[in-house]
Amino acid sequence: MNAENNTQESSTSRRQFLKQGSGALAGAALAGAIGARSYAGENNTIRVVLIGCGGRGTGAASEALSTKGSTCLATMADVFSDRLSSSLKNMTKRFPKQVDVPEDRQFLGMDAYKEAIDFVAPGGVVILGTPPAFRPMHLEYAVAKGCHVFMEKSFAVDAPGIRRVLRAGKEAEKKNLKIAGGLMSRHYVPLERAVEQLHNGLIGDIITCWAYREHDPVGFTPKSPGRSELEHQIRNYHSFTWVNGSFILDWLIHNLDVCCWCKDAWPVSAQGHGGRQVRTKPDQLFDHYSVEYTFPDGTRMQAQGRHMDNCWGFFGDVIHGTKGSAVLGEGIPHPRIFKGHVQTPENQIWKYDGPRHHSYQHEHDLLFDAIRNNKPYNETERSAYAAMTGILGRMAAESGKTITWEQAMASDLVLAPGLDDYTMDSDPPVMPDAEGRYPVAMPGRTKAL
Repeated sequence: MNAENNTQESSTSRRQFLKQGSGALAGAALAGAIGARSYAGENNTIRVVLIGCGGRGTGAASEALSTKGSTCLATMADVFSDRLSSSLKNMTKRFPKQVDVPEDRQFLGMDAYKEAIDFVAPGGVVILGTPPAFRPMHLEYAVAKGCHVFMEKSFAVDAPGIRRVLRAGKEAEKKNLKIAGGLMSRHYVPLERAVEQLHNGLIGDIITCWAYREHDPVGFTPKSPGRSELEHQIRNYHSFTWVNGSFILDWLIHNLDVCCWCKDAWPVSAQGHGGRQVRTKPDQLFDHYSVEYTFPDGTRMQAQGRHMDNCWGFFGDVIHGTKGSAVLGEGIPHPRIFKGHVQTPENQIWKYDGPRHHSYQHEHDLLFDAIRNNKPYNETERSAYAAMTGILGRMAAESGKTITWEQAMASDLVLAPGLDDYTMDSDPPVMPDAEGRYPVAMPGRTKAL
C-alpha cells in the first residue's frame, strides 16, 4: 500500500521585520453570565483572528469562515510580512465579504499575537497556526483574554509546554471557553464509525497497534544571505527539534493518536531508536524512527516513521485484535475491517458506505456550533496527551532509554529556554558549527529528561 501523504508548506521570501508595540475574565460565574449571545457579538458575527499565516493557518481560517453563521476575519499576525500578505490576499479573494483586515490590524513580530488577540477579545475565536513551540504561550494568552481557540497540531514540543497547555485548558473550562485541537482524524466520520466497530468488539480485544508514516524526504530551504538564524530556523521549522518537536511528533501525531483512540488508552512507557542514515541536509532531523510503546494492559503499539527516497511508503494504522484486524487512520480515506489477520478482499467484514466527508471542515463546524449554542467543548487534554505520546517517543528514541509516561510528564527539560521573551534579534537555542551544521541527538548520549 502506498501512503497518501501531505506536503509541507513551501518557503517564502525574506521580509522586513516590523515591531509594534490584560486581565482575564473574572472566573466561571462571569463567563457563564456572558453566555453564547455575547460570544457572537451583538450582530451574531464571530470575529476571528489568525495567528501564524502559513498554509495550515490559512487553511484553518478558511474553514472557520466557511462555518454556518456570520463570521469575520478581523485581524492577523505573523513574524513574516510575506506570509501575512500572501495569506491575506488568498483569504480576501476567497471571502471578500468576510475579510476586514486593514493595515493597522496586520501585526508583525514575536509579540504580534498579543495585539491581534486583544482586538477580538473577549469572545473572539483565535486560530493558532504557528509552529508548535509557540503554542503554549499563545494558548495561555488567548484563554487569559477570554477567547475561544482552534489550535493546530502539534501542541507543544516538550513536557513543560504540555503542562502549560493542560493548565490553559483547565482555565478555559472555568471560563466556559471552547477549545478545539487540530487532530482532524478524530472528526473524520468514516474513521469514527470504524473505531466504533472496534470499541464494540468486532475484532475482539486489541492486542497490537501499528502507526506508520513512510514517505519521501522532508524538504529544506538553505539559509538565504542576510537572513537571521532565527528566521531561517522558523521558516524551516519541520527541520529543527526545538520548533517542531521532531519528525515522530510533527508528522506521526495523527496516527499515534488514532492508535491510542482505537486502544482507548495512552501508553505507560516507550523505548526505541532512530537516526540520520541518509539525510545530509544541515538540520537536526532524524530520517527514521522506530518506537515501541507499552499500554497499561501490557499490549504494544509500534510507531514507524521514515522519510527517504526509493523506499516503501505507507501512511496509516494497522490494528490487530484477537478476532481480526483493521486498516485505518490518517492517510486511509476508506477504513476497512477484516476477519483474521490476512487483509484480503474476501476477509473484509466492514467498510464505510456513507457520503464523502471533509474532516478539516467538520472540526471547525463542531467548534463554531459549540460557541453559538454554548455547548461544552474542550479538546485540550486529549490533544495534549496525543502530543505527549509523540514527545515520549522522541525522548526514548533519541536517548536510547526506556522512558515511562510519568517520567516524561515530570520532565523539566525545555527545548527553547526563554522563548516567551524572544525577539526577532534573538539567537535560537541551537546554532550551527563552523561548517554550518547543527547538533543532532545521539542515542546513549542525549539527555532525555
